[in-house]
Amino acid sequence: MRATGAVLAGSILSGALASACCLLPFVLTLVGVSGGTLAYRFEPLRPYLLVSTYGLLAAAFFLTYRPRQADCAPGGPCALTRASRIGRVMLWIGTFLVLLTTAFPWYSQYLF
Repeated sequence: MRATGAVLAGSILSGALASACCLLPFVLTLVGVSGGTLAYRFEPLRPYLLVSTYGLLAAAFFLTYRPRQADCAPGGPCALTRASRIGRVMLWIGTFLVLLTTAFPWYSQYLF
């Protein structure tokens, strides 16, 4: 389960960085700082960061939902535990956050 958490954290970070060109100026404007030049530097990296983001998310889903062993008994080492269920919920929350941040350039025009 540790590998899934690391992959999920990496995909969330990568998704946030992919939207840094659009999301960062909005956040900095709310704080009162102009960060247009800083965010402008992330724009050429956006496609690569998006591929990285969705690749890491795909790896997290594969590691989370891969087929279980056929001889897995309830309560055994390969059974679905409470931590596994919480991990699945966190994966879906992380996926929602990634989709929200990577789609920011499309819906940001309606915020103002």
